[in-house]
Amino acid sequence: MTEISSETRFLHAIEMGLGAWQWGDRVMWSYGETHTDKDIREAFDVSLSQGLRFIDTAEVYGSGRSERLLGKFLKETEQPVLIATKFFPWPWRFNKGFIPRALKASLERIGVESVDLYQIHWSSPLLSPETMMEGMLECVKQGLTRTVGISNFSQTQMLRAYSRLAQHGIPLASNQVHYSLLNRTVEKNGLLARCKELGIRLIAYSPLEKGVLTGKYSPQNPPRGVRGGTYASVLPKISPLIKLMTEIGQDHGGKTNGQVALNWLICKGTLPIPGAKNAAQALDNAGGAGWKLTEEEVGKLDEMADRIQK
Repeated sequence: MTEISSETRFLHAIEMGLGAWQWGDRVMWSYGETHTDKDIREAFDVSLSQGLRFIDTAEVYGSGRSERLLGKFLKETEQPVLIATKFFPWPWRFNKGFIPRALKASLERIGVESVDLYQIHWSSPLLSPETMMEGMLECVKQGLTRTVGISNFSQTQMLRAYSRLAQHGIPLASNQVHYSLLNRTVEKNGLLARCKELGIRLIAYSPLEKGVLTGKYSPQNPPRGVRGGTYASVLPKISPLIKLMTEIGQDHGGKTNGQVALNWLICKGTLPIPGAKNAAQALDNAGGAGWKLTEEEVGKLDEMADRIQK
């Protein structure tokens, strides 16, 4: 494994963070119907009180509302918070100069002078990984971000980004991808192993599959809105996995299904960032860290997850 650089070491020390996609998003997360700004503030406060101080947002979450809410909360707390946000490669953003400009707009919404991690949200046919990294290098040069990351990049795209940054002596800090018990693609295709080899922190988003892995949904009681359609084919097959997670959780003093799912990701060497709409969800998420599944339990979960995904 490549030696972890001093700039990115803080990311490798974090077991779990908090995802802020739900903050302001109406389409996927029904913001304004299922949760309010007050609920989100309570989730923020509980997360910090439980030691979860790495918060991941993006300029597109809630069309900027997630960043603005985070900024408001930061002004009202004295606790240190590590901030990550993302650049979205809209089609009209066709050169590297858009990247530092977008970050400056994010910083204004959050109300800070710099962030700890700035990420490219998606790859783009209009901007090569090398060109994107040139824009990110400018962000580092201007002191707008502490580290550089990517999101949803394939292994080939990641290696191209890594190489361009390395030419300038800057490490690639992270690759944020979809990873959970129900989506093990990055484990199967070698991306996770390559991240470990190169000292790149794999940040796992949707670690609870939008609530499905908590066990609270069924074919008769699917998630609301868009999420219900997304998991329609999974819900009839998931009960054996939920049952196994419940049994394993009981063996660890009554850990919930969600906590088992999050700990599985921690055991895989990743940094999960579950979202939280309210204080109860934030408290439950926090219980996923600070302990470890046994190797045997991880193996059983792997096997059961493979059966469900066939």
